[in-house]
Amino acid sequence: MEFALNEEQQVFQRSTQQFLKSKGDLEIPREYSEGKEEVLDDLWIGLAELGYMGITVSESYGGLGMGPLTLVPILEEMGRAVIPGPYIETVAFAAPLIEKYGSAEQKEKYLEQLASGNRKFTVALLEGNGELSPTNINVLATQKDNEYVLDGEKILVSHADFADTLIVPVRTGNNEQDISLLIVDCDSSTLQMEKQISMDESRKMIKVSFNEVAVPKLQLLGDENTGWEILQDGIQGLNTAWCSNMVGGLDRIVEIATEYANTREQFGQPIGRFQAVKHKIVEMKMNLETARSLAYYAAWALENNTEDVVEAIAMARSLITESFIQSASDNIQVHGGMGFTWEFDCHLFLKRAKSLENYLGSPEDYREQVVSELVGNKESLILER
Repeated sequence: MEFALNEEQQVFQRSTQQFLKSKGDLEIPREYSEGKEEVLDDLWIGLAELGYMGITVSESYGGLGMGPLTLVPILEEMGRAVIPGPYIETVAFAAPLIEKYGSAEQKEKYLEQLASGNRKFTVALLEGNGELSPTNINVLATQKDNEYVLDGEKILVSHADFADTLIVPVRTGNNEQDISLLIVDCDSSTLQMEKQISMDESRKMIKVSFNEVAVPKLQLLGDENTGWEILQDGIQGLNTAWCSNMVGGLDRIVEIATEYANTREQFGQPIGRFQAVKHKIVEMKMNLETARSLAYYAAWALENNTEDVVEAIAMARSLITESFIQSASDNIQVHGGMGFTWEFDCHLFLKRAKSLENYLGSPEDYREQVVSELVGNKESLILER
């Protein structure tokens, strides 16, 4: 594979960078965190006008028909600006799953709206203790005539209050693997939503309660009781996208730390001349380049469905998550006491990094997944503890 952006991808990167700068760059997550939710509406409209909502939607439904590699430069730029919103869940998770597993009616209903920016998706995965496994999915879907009636609750649902539609894994049988995926439209369902405390204020987390919520059987994604396998497919795309997004954050951290080290003076010289500071920045840069290589390869492996795709994504997710947290922490150390203040941008990256630390599994979980792939013991992408 080519470890560099091609001409088309470079165009996407420049366009995304210019667009986000025009919208305020790092002021976007700051304003959203302060309660100015209209900035997210404005951002979504702009991304739709650029055609970015339809990147992974086929041309027959108004999209561009491209794959994970095309998303890489867009997601990196979004990571550099710590952008809020369910873009990743919509474009890297929902769109590919509906394209691959959706019925003709579901594709007709959702994909064109998704590509135009008129339909926002997120995924409601976690319950109870926050671990994702078949045994921890207990939102019960009871069949009644031509409907499923849902009871239970999902926690830590990213931007559920902003999304139009949720993809929800539910229990449809008594066996451990009897999991199905339902597409739940928020406007036609009596959902109860409650904001939850989140370390990263730019990633709003919502608890969604289902109290006898009726969902037509036509909203079943794929076949009944096959939802866990389908979900693993979607999580591969979700993790690959978040890896590229975190690489963008790493890149911006290196830029911020380097600029500060070259301009902040102590004892009559820039602090970047001090060994302790230089070493931290070098480590950040090395982490960045390693992370970028792994993220590019994971996206390439996913797009080309290589034999080592699960291993590639797991390696990328484990290393990049830890590198992002370490570099974000070191960046605050480089800035000293001022690095902890609201006025500096350092905290935005550390909060985002920590909020993703155990999302969809911890770095340790993914290292165990790599081991399983290497020894030939195929397990699901999300490990059960």
